[in-house]
Amino acid sequence: MTQAPARPGAARRRHDREIVMLAVPAFGALVAEPLFVMADSAIVGHLGTAQLAGLGIASALLMTAVSVFVFLAYATTAAVARRVGAGDLPSAIRQGMDGIWLALLLGGAVVAVVLPTAPALVDLFGASDTAAPYAITYLRISTLGIPAMLVVLAATGVLRGLQNTRTPLYVAIAGFVANGVLNVALVYGAGFGIAGSAWGTVIAQCGMAAVYLVVVLRGARRHGASLRPDAAGIRASAQAGVPLLVRTLSLRAILMIATAVAARLGDSDIAAHQIILSLWSLLAFALDAIAIAGQAIIGRYLGAGDAQGAREACRRMVEWGVAVGVVLGGLVALARPVFLPLFTSDATVTDAALPALVLVALSQPICGIVFVLDGVLMGAGDGPYLAWAMLLTLAVFTPVALLVPAFGGGLTALWATMTLMMTVRMLTLWLRTRSGRWIVTGAAR
Repeated sequence: MTQAPARPGAARRRHDREIVMLAVPAFGALVAEPLFVMADSAIVGHLGTAQLAGLGIASALLMTAVSVFVFLAYATTAAVARRVGAGDLPSAIRQGMDGIWLALLLGGAVVAVVLPTAPALVDLFGASDTAAPYAITYLRISTLGIPAMLVVLAATGVLRGLQNTRTPLYVAIAGFVANGVLNVALVYGAGFGIAGSAWGTVIAQCGMAAVYLVVVLRGARRHGASLRPDAAGIRASAQAGVPLLVRTLSLRAILMIATAVAARLGDSDIAAHQIILSLWSLLAFALDAIAIAGQAIIGRYLGAGDAQGAREACRRMVEWGVAVGVVLGGLVALARPVFLPLFTSDATVTDAALPALVLVALSQPICGIVFVLDGVLMGAGDGPYLAWAMLLTLAVFTPVALLVPAFGGGLTALWATMTLMMTVRMLTLWLRTRSGRWIVTGAAR
């Protein structure tokens, strides 16, 4: 006897429950990550301006290095979720272990490159003579924690693929608390200064990685999955990650170009741009949480061979993205007069930022669609298309953004080009999802 299809209302409620159960903990874990840097800044800031400046430069380098490898989480989530949907948990965990081994290899390579080149990298950022020694110290010590950071990314992808976003939230909270306690103890209690802050962060990151490894290893033993490095599996993980690496680098290039253009507009404009970009990044965490849910849910549906379920989940997540985008946009519009004084008392900076924030508010529904569809296609393992789409977006954005100063445009014009960028992304992603070519069922794409 065949089971009657679920009514539309019941299906929507089921999707809503899944999205909330995955997205809310994911949002908490995402927000916890930048709090590491904020805690370090608050503690080191009391040591002196030079130390804080050195921390800022080193943190920027470290976050850039780690963000480049965020594909470890994305690709692992999609691959593991497919195998979960197919009912093959041993294979899912084996796939996750391949991602973790790849993270260790990449982490070791980064350490080998950064340790000897730390002074040159700091100098490249234009550090002053007083800040440079602190930046080099923090960078060299913190680099030792990069393998752990990359393991955390890959292991987070494993758990997300297993439809578990609660454990990453708990680990992130515990890591944040441990980081704060260790920083205070080593910076002030032991008198290690900025080196103590770096060591505290490294210890916290290694502890987080150890917890993740224990969780994954227990799952491997429970389901009889092999823990040995598999060259073919590691190579497959790397190949799946390359298109997502191209996508990430293209997006980073867009943000760097926007900052460079803002710098050419004047001190007030670049100051206002940094404030707006910080807010834009914070809003992205809320939307990225839905995208993470999309990666896990879509991968599972496709792995189970349920193409219709994947389409319905995609449609419902887009509705969520638009709704959350509308709410966030409304909050930005209402909070503009209150938000800006938290960062600056300079009237020229405020005047530059206010109209640009209107564009940020209006573009949030577009951002909601972009983040969700990005997550859907990642969950489907459609990395090559995402890479080409982002390269196209970069090609459209770059000349338009570079023309802003030439035509006398200000910060509002620059953020209009950012809105154009997100609109191009939305169109490329919408066309792909509408075509249905992303729907490839089975345990592997």
